[in-house]
Amino acid sequence: MAKASTPTELVIPQLIVGLGNPEPKYDRTRHNIGFEAIDELARVWGIPLVLNKRFNALVGEGRAPTGKVRLLKPLTYMNRSGQAIRAALDWYKLPPESVLTIYDDMDLPLGRLRLRLSGSAGGHNGIKSTIAHLGTQEFPRLRLGIGRPRAIAGESISHVLGKFAPEEQPVVQKVLRLSIAAIELGLRDGVSKAMSLYNNQNVGEESDPVNQAPAKGKGAAPPKTSGQDPNTSAQSQSPTQPQAQNQGQAQPSGQPVGTGG
Repeated sequence: MAKASTPTELVIPQLIVGLGNPEPKYDRTRHNIGFEAIDELARVWGIPLVLNKRFNALVGEGRAPTGKVRLLKPLTYMNRSGQAIRAALDWYKLPPESVLTIYDDMDLPLGRLRLRLSGSAGGHNGIKSTIAHLGTQEFPRLRLGIGRPRAIAGESISHVLGKFAPEEQPVVQKVLRLSIAAIELGLRDGVSKAMSLYNNQNVGEESDPVNQAPAKGKGAAPPKTSGQDPNTSAQSQSPTQPQAQNQGQAQPSGQPVGTGG
């Protein structure tokens, strides 16, 4: 007798994490689009984000249209994001597969998103840290495209740390709204269902220029790093990791810390 196949278990996120760098100088940069996604989810769902010193993160607990959900913005800087995520998982007693992580991706054009159930870091330092601290690649993630810079050597870091150009902002808002729809479907019917419906959508198709980096001289310049390492997602051009974070930013997972700047 043939063995009956086991239905695929639904992956329903319980904790949604957006990756980014703290401090106002990184606000609205391409590398912080994960933070923007969490801010938009918090606004739409009416969930306040408050400082949690145990996690060294901003945390929100409330209800999405499908039920209870938690939101998290690590304040550890990008390359130590996994510390805050691990601390939250331990506190809430959640498995890694219950975490949906949102972050920027240069390999996707602006206007595209890509959901996956698992995978490698793909050169993204925030995901490298997350994989290292969770001890597995088996957790869902939502990548939001920021496009690649024009083919000029050394432009990758400036690109990810730069702000979106004014002509790109309408597409950023559209893809954030599309992300909310995809996440809400994933919360209701599972991440796989959301993948099948949203991975091929492109809200930037009608305006081709916004899918590419602005020409040199356009858009806002990247913020000065003031010695902090935001650890960009450029694979071959990422700066070295900092020896220590200023202002008490990074502490061992789960221990009380300062405000995180």
